Amino acid sequence: MAKRGKKYQESRKKMGTGKIADFTEAVKLSIGTSFAKFDETIDVAVRLGVDPRHADQMVRGSVILPNGIGKEVKVAVFAKGEKEKEAQDAGADFIGNDELIEKIKGGWFGFDKAVATPDMMGSVGKIGKLLGPRGLMPNAKTGTVTFDVGRAVQELKAGKIEFRVEKAGIVHAPVGKVSFGVEKIVENITAFMETIMRLKPAASKGTYLKGVAISTTMGPGIKVDTANMKDMIK
Repeated sequence: MAKRGKKYQESRKKMGTGKIADFTEAVKLSIGTSFAKFDETIDVAVRLGVDPRHADQMVRGSVILPNGIGKEVKVAVFAKGEKEKEAQDAGADFIGNDELIEKIKGGWFGFDKAVATPDMMGSVGKIGKLLGPRGLMPNAKTGTVTFDVGRAVQELKAGKIEFRVEKAGIVHAPVGKVSFGVEKIVENITAFMETIMRLKPAASKGTYLKGVAISTTMGPGIKVDTANMKDMIK
């Protein structure tokens, strides 16, 4: 295991041991122990009682964070004809069809999110092995394969994030920047957690929400007591 730096160790000591009662206290502590010279991202890690190896226990979705994520999101749109104009009017950064696909085949990945119209997915699927590992593949389940490209672009620009449970049953998501302050970050976390709870698979048995931890980019994780979770979210 890599040796942690002095500032990290100091932050870890301030947190002590055990779990924090709620999101507000956890965020306050996380921000209070932030030591980086840049505006750190606040991340949430949720451990779920699901087995992602089974399709009926897969947890995947998206949510529009009420306060955004604190960074400019560059959106690429795969579309033809009038849908290209719609994407442009909505603020898409890169718009195209076959020529855009060829550019990506050549190694270009200058965007953060991608949207595609359904009629383009046959072509976009050919670069799925390039987009998939980078989390850039459009998907109907997250609203990024749609003819309503204008709305999709606007939502991504406004702070819509996509998430998917990993093999270990954990979902990670960025929920803002330290500079947002406690209230805005808590609002974002609450919106994210409400979505996670709504997506509980019917096949999931036993405890669904097993653990939640909040951390900054450089800081240690702060565990939140899930026993109080029903009072924190709707």
